[in-house]
Amino acid sequence: METAIIISSFFLVLFAVLALYDGFYLHIFKYQLHNREESKTEHITHTLRAVFFPAILYFLFLKQDNYTAFAIGLTIVLLDILVLGYDAFIEKDSRQFMGGLPRWEYIVHLFVNGFHFASIAVYLSIRFTFQNGEIMLSNINQSPGFFNLLIVNLLPGAILMAILHIFLCMPKTALIWNNFRSKINCC
Repeated sequence: METAIIISSFFLVLFAVLALYDGFYLHIFKYQLHNREESKTEHITHTLRAVFFPAILYFLFLKQDNYTAFAIGLTIVLLDILVLGYDAFIEKDSRQFMGGLPRWEYIVHLFVNGFHFASIAVYLSIRFTFQNGEIMLSNINQSPGFFNLLIVNLLPGAILMAILHIFLCMPKTALIWNNFRSKINCC
């Protein structure tokens, strides 16, 4: 079990780093998708996924001894998969202004989502056990403290990114960000 927790933790860290680069730097800072009419729906899908991530961290990973929280976490993961599918479907039209999605960014998306769902899949392989032909949900309260520490430390940044995405969906708060962004001349 400890090896699987380490692997899941590793994938979560890789996801967090790439998601920050992709979701904040590329989507919000560089391309400013929230400001483009053709990209508004894509920004909404990113906002939903930004809200789902801290919820997944909390309900699926952190609340390990609560079966209701686990069910909520699994439901959010399924919703995340559906929104991801819709996001991928609309991305071609959303990125017309830049001649479509650059190949390298497409590769970043593959890795960021691969790491995200790999961390979840490895974690679920720990939680589900098979006994006498039945699927059982195991309680892993004895998981290493570093895993809980990782989740607790990822939560504030994930919540902050979700709030930023939500604010950028609203014209008045998006204007505040745009004014701030216009003063930065790099990147």
